[in-house]
Order: sequence, then structure tokens, then C-alpha cells
Amino acid sequence: MPHAAYVFDAYGTLFDVHAAVRKHAGDVGTDYQLFSEMWRAKQLEYSWTRALMGSYADFWQLTEQALDYTFQRIGGVDRALRQRLLDAYWKLDCYPEVPAVLRKIKARGAHVAILSNGSPDMLRSAVDNAALGTVIDDIFSVDALKTYKTAPAVYDLVTTHYRFYPDVVSFQSSNRWDIAGATKFGFRTVWINRSGLPDEYFDLKPSLILPSLESL
Repeated sequence: MPHAAYVFDAYGTLFDVHAAVRKHAGDVGTDYQLFSEMWRAKQLEYSWTRALMGSYADFWQLTEQALDYTFQRIGGVDRALRQRLLDAYWKLDCYPEVPAVLRKIKARGAHVAILSNGSPDMLRSAVDNAALGTVIDDIFSVDALKTYKTAPAVYDLVTTHYRFYPDVVSFQSSNRWDIAGATKFGFRTVWINRSGLPDEYFDLKPSLILPSLESL
């Protein structure tokens, strides 16, 4: 079926969350992959915990807090790298196929948007750095609601703005938990399983599973 809007999660879907640490891998050391994975895991954990408590802090604050924890948890990494890693996070690389895929979707006449936990400033910086401003129509941030995915109200930001029913929205995310939340809300969902992870949330299956956005 045709979809009136294609909405993308940002981090891990359009933008490579591990690019910041990879850029400084030589300085971080041999545990740079573990360091990056822990930074990302704690960043997400803090968002879920904050949402459940009803104690919002924006995603940039959580990103900083997660990095500080990671420095403590993985010893031997020079804390003088902190600012360089944070600066790099504002300019994450997009995945290679992203610009062409978004242009193709926009040429079909569909709306192209981002729906993300990221703060508005973070998302604008990432979009500008990747030169995607001309192909992305709207950026929806959870900051407007002061909570995080997978709260249904987050996905409703899209349907309320466009005045669409959920089933005409195609939602793409690399995060399986995000796909579960969007499926429950009623979106058509595409899990971008870049890492070949096993499936979960079997009662909330995606409409499609792809290894990248290339075949969208």
C-alpha cells in the first residue's frame, strides 16, 4: 500500500551512533568498541528510567551522563577525551545509503520526517552535518512532550501533526524496542536490523525486516 509519510528514527537508523568513538578509536584504545556500546546502552537505559519515573532530562544531558558512567566503568581511557567525544556526537556520520533513499522517497511525494529521542539541537546538528536538510520535511523530538519512546504519545506527535491515521505512516528504526512501540501504536513498521540481531517482542512484529534502508 502507498504510505503518506515515511518517518525515521535518527540514532542507529539514519546516523551511526558509534561514529563518535570510532573517530577517536586510537586514543580510546583497544576497548573502543566496548566503550561505544556501553555509552549507547546507558544512554538508552537512562531514557527509559527517566520516562518511567516521570523525571525528564533531555537527551543531551543523558548522553553526557552516560559517557561519564562509561569512563568510570571502563578503566584506562583518558578523561581528557570527554569533550572531543561529545563534540563528535554532534556530527555523527549518516549511513552511506541514507541520502539517496530519502531523496527517492521524497520524489514519490511522501512526507519524510524524523521522530527521535534526541533533543532538537542535537537533531538539527546531525541533519545539517549530513546535508539532509533539503530532503527531511519535519523533525519531531520527544522534547516537546518531556518523555521518551516508547510512550504512545511520542508516536502520536506524527499523526497529530499530519492529521493521518497511523496505518498510512511507515516507520523505520534500527531499534527493535522502538519498532515494538510503533507497531503497538498502529504504524506500518520496518526494522532496519543492521547488526543481524535475533528477533524479540514476538507479539509486536514488524511489517518488514531489512539489513539497511537501501531496499526500502
